Amino acid sequence: MRMPRGGRLFLATCLGSLFVLVLYFQSITKPEPGLKTGTRPAKSISPLQTLYNGDQQLELLAAQRSLQSRRELLEQVCLSHTKKRWVLSPEDLKHLIVDDKHSLIYCYVPKVACTNWKRVLMVLTSDGRYSDPLAIPANEAHVAGNLRTLSEFSVSEINQRLRSYLKFVFVREPFERLVSAYRNKFTRRYNTAFHKRYGTKIIRQHRPNPEPEALEEGNDVSFLEFVQYLVDPRTQREEPFNEHWERVHSLCHPCLIHYDVVGKYETLEPDAQAVLRLAGVEGTVKFPDSGKIIRTDGDMSARYFKQISSFYQKKLFNLYRMDFLLFNYSTPEYLRTR
Repeated sequence: MRMPRGGRLFLATCLGSLFVLVLYFQSITKPEPGLKTGTRPAKSISPLQTLYNGDQQLELLAAQRSLQSRRELLEQVCLSHTKKRWVLSPEDLKHLIVDDKHSLIYCYVPKVACTNWKRVLMVLTSDGRYSDPLAIPANEAHVAGNLRTLSEFSVSEINQRLRSYLKFVFVREPFERLVSAYRNKFTRRYNTAFHKRYGTKIIRQHRPNPEPEALEEGNDVSFLEFVQYLVDPRTQREEPFNEHWERVHSLCHPCLIHYDVVGKYETLEPDAQAVLRLAGVEGTVKFPDSGKIIRTDGDMSARYFKQISSFYQKKLFNLYRMDFLLFNYSTPEYLRTR
């Protein structure tokens, strides 16, 4: 049956207005032969072949096997737990930083060493302006425009980079990342912007009979109030989560974008070294050593979760469940979900 002319015109108009991003799958064991990799110098063995074909010249073979198994597990979980496929929009690609000079794409996740990774990428893309990542002030590393994101490119340019660039992301145990975000944004006096933007709202919605000063300043949000805010259905109906507590799978879309390397905060040093080696820049830049004396770890997270009832613990775990599954993190022993 022939569609009426008006219907055909309507359909064509709708299709023309859609942002279409071609999703793709790479072989898990071997990259496409002869794949062009931007401006990276031609080599007889590509970085991805080095990583996934077990090249003996690569040191840290244990780290190599770990990176490969993470990627394989991620793909298996994606196949098991995602039923629908959807199209990515430019908004979905704002966390993917692009280095055209070295054919790299990095999805940054706040509270997972992203400041240092941005510093490293600023060194790599600066054409000699920077040489030492730690010489770059932390606030400068986060200035919009210092690094290009994938969302700035055309559809064809996006697809070309997704197919041929080395793509990597670093993740962290979800609740340790969450506690780290709370400590940094709500217990530090200097974060007045977060206190005003989020603290006042959290206190207004989740504290019975708040003092006028608390409503004005928003600088004394408790961890319980923060958790209540996160699991409240109104929160995400009103606006998206802030990137500091947004789930990694929502920031980086690991079931749609086929990451070559999934690094972990828990093994940051060897994983970062592996990425720089694969990119061919280990002699150009060194990933900075962490200067932090006190890190948010499992023991610290357990202390924070002691004040949270099993009811809210279960709700919070369900909220972050996909990050636990996708990146192979066990349910914390301190969690009371029954």
